[in-house]
Amino acid sequence: MQRRIAIITGVLAMALAQPSIARTPQQVAEAALRAAPVWDGHNDVPWQLRLRFKDVTGGFDFGDTGGTADPAGGRIAMQTDLARLRQGRVGAQFWSVYVPTDLSDLQSVQAVLEQIDVTRRLVARYPRDLQFAASAAEVERAMRAGKVASLLGMEGGHAIAGSPAVLRQMYALGVRYMTLTHSANTPWADSATDVPEHGGLTDFGRDVVREMQRIGMLVDLSHVSEETMLDALEVARAPVMFSHSSARAIAAHPRNVPDSVLDKLKANGGIVMVTTVPTFVSDAALDWAGRRAANEAHFKELHPAADPAAIRAATAAWVAANPEVRATIPQLADHIDHIVRRAGVDHVGIGGDFDGIARTVQGMDDVSGYPALFAELARRGYSQADLEKIASRNMFRVMRAAEAYTAAHRDDPAIEAPTTF
Repeated sequence: MQRRIAIITGVLAMALAQPSIARTPQQVAEAALRAAPVWDGHNDVPWQLRLRFKDVTGGFDFGDTGGTADPAGGRIAMQTDLARLRQGRVGAQFWSVYVPTDLSDLQSVQAVLEQIDVTRRLVARYPRDLQFAASAAEVERAMRAGKVASLLGMEGGHAIAGSPAVLRQMYALGVRYMTLTHSANTPWADSATDVPEHGGLTDFGRDVVREMQRIGMLVDLSHVSEETMLDALEVARAPVMFSHSSARAIAAHPRNVPDSVLDKLKANGGIVMVTTVPTFVSDAALDWAGRRAANEAHFKELHPAADPAAIRAATAAWVAANPEVRATIPQLADHIDHIVRRAGVDHVGIGGDFDGIARTVQGMDDVSGYPALFAELARRGYSQADLEKIASRNMFRVMRAAEAYTAAHRDDPAIEAPTTF
């Protein structure tokens, strides 16, 4: 008996002395995404439904959108469907209810309501795969049920028509973040891609941030100017987010987050959800896109009567002679590295912007590509725990903190503004 015990003890000792079997980067990434599926900060499927189908979804098959290309209309196939969400290990998605900045106030409000409606109808059509969510707890329940938690993010502060009352009603309909601007300034906040008017936020803009945090709507600082970012961080008492932005130190596009803001983000507790938009990822890709746009504009100037098909043909000929400079997954990972170094691994996530972009990062042509990015991060030495944070645990923390702030201030008075008509 003692001899048997000695043998067993010796075998156990030998086993413990053996080095653990190393996992490949793909295995580390896969384990992380099983434990913490991706919570994507921004996807424009609702806008595609409006552009392609005028929000009529009867003939739309979200199970497979690979056949939705429309070359005659100049549209590529959609980049999102249920099958590819599964392949991409997406467990939660902020669907963007975006409308353009050139609409009137009343048109903007109507259009956003229509986009909220079509998104909720889409989610309801696929109950086996999608589940509407309006809180961190609801996201968690959906993930546990194996469904993609579906949240609403409103892109562009112009959509509230300068009314805190409209803002509150958007929250009541399920909207859980608002991007303060889109590509143009609002009357109360400067955009990253417009001529500055306000030097950041106006007094009313600061009140909008306060009211958003009071009711529990996340403040999204993608698309806003550096001054607006800093003003919002000065006002904010709960974490803010960047739903789809990258690091300006790596790529100089003004839509990206500068170090001056990253340095303040840690104290705020917020998150930058790194985006796959090629011109935000790579300066070379931005330069190529600028040259392509300049060539197209020159052609239109020379041929003012040219129809859309002729313009597309001329642009295709230019691209054939000047092949696209594509951003890469390693370059995308460089943005994550920089944010981690500057603000910490607790302050980074993923916000693809799929179906809002015509060109993509090489190797990430649609929402199925996220595992490739996580494998690249694992190759760089990120632990499984770090990858889980980037995938979704950081976003859970941000949303729970925002909810806790709202719960603590539920008795604060609403910020009011007089009606204008």
